[in-house]
Formats: sequence, C-alpha cells, structure tokens
Amino acid sequence: MSEARTSRHWGRSIFAVVVGIVVGAALSLGVDEILHLAGVYPPWGRAMSDGLFALATAYRLVFSVLGCYLIARLAPAHPMQHALVGGAIGLVVSVVGAVSTWNMDIGPHWYSVLLAVTALPCAWLGGRLWIGQTKERAA
Repeated sequence: MSEARTSRHWGRSIFAVVVGIVVGAALSLGVDEILHLAGVYPPWGRAMSDGLFALATAYRLVFSVLGCYLIARLAPAHPMQHALVGGAIGLVVSVVGAVSTWNMDIGPHWYSVLLAVTALPCAWLGGRLWIGQTKERAA
C-alpha cells in the first residue's frame, strides 16, 4: 500500500472513531441538559436519586451502541475492530472517571462501574449491528 493511501486509511480510521465518540457523548450530554431544563433532573450540582441515574444509564447505553455503530459504519475497513477501539476508549474514560470521582459524593458508585463494565459490550453490539446490516444488503 502506498504511503499516501496508508495515511488516508489512518486518517479515515481516526475520523470514524472520533465522530462516533463525539456523537455518543453529545447525545448523552444533550439529553442530560434537556432533562435538567425540563425539571426531570434537579439543577446541575444537586444530588440525583438512583432512579434518575438508572435513566441516565439507559440512554447512555443506547447512545454508546449508536456511537460504536457509527464508528463501524464510517470505518474504512475492519468495522468491528474500529468499534472495539471506540469501546476501549470508552472503557478507559469510564475507569478514569470512576477512580477520579470515587470519593466525591456526586452519585452512586454502581453508575460509574456499570458504564465501565458495559463499554466493550456496547461497542461489540454497535459493530455487530453494522456488520449485520451489510450482510443483509449483500444477500
């Protein structure tokens, strides 16, 4: 493979991963803000109940799958590997977030642990959904 083609491939790979992560994060933070403005969530900086953290977990899992689906869809090749890279980045960010906030009273520990534990399964599911669609189209 030529050097220009290789760098273009790397560029498209990085683009796919960044876009998927940004979309997943933007959707999560956007819904957070909407729920705060709507009064479903308390104002920023105030404690939330476990039930509200369960709601946040639910849509974060969906958006994580969607983000990794997008990564797989935009990947120039090997969509599952790209989706799993996105999941690995999500895992690292979740673990760093859990460790850095563990002794702060900003939410239940299960929330940050669950986000870390589900990062790779969500990534796999997002990649699998894209691969399944491409196989359907080919049939």
